Amino acid sequence: MIDQAAALGLIDELRVAVPEEVRAAKRINSEGERIIEKAQEEAERIVARAQEQAAFLIDERGLTQQAEAESRRIIGESQDEAEEVRRGADEYAVSVLVGLEGEVVKTLQSIKKGISLLDERRAEIAPDTTDGAGVPNGGGWLASAEEFDDDAEEDASLPVQR
Repeated sequence: MIDQAAALGLIDELRVAVPEEVRAAKRINSEGERIIEKAQEEAERIVARAQEQAAFLIDERGLTQQAEAESRRIIGESQDEAEEVRRGADEYAVSVLVGLEGEVVKTLQSIKKGISLLDERRAEIAPDTTDGAGVPNGGGWLASAEEFDDDAEEDASLPVQR
């Protein structure tokens, strides 16, 4: 017989750990979007300032060519700065997501170990209730670790539905 309290405790721990990882990923994603949005606003502000400066030079001094060149230079600089901020935000997001991926992998390994342990306990208690390939007869309540691995290889980006 499976220690029901231990199994329920493991399931409760998993229910707590996985949603927290999902919330962390959402926070990271939101932070990355906020950084990119801030960079875009800064770029727009710089472009507007450059356009104002160009208009001032044209109105005050009639230096059309010089004003256009300066405007292009300022716009180019602002675009470069915006791109640099975007790259930094992307690098930050990637580094955080890589760390989160590691944590999710650890959690997945813990889940697999728990399933394997429960399968082993189940096999010890009722070894004659399997079909010879380790698959429970009569549809056990847990999939074997091999079934879990096969499903994970199909498409790791989608939740497993049974």
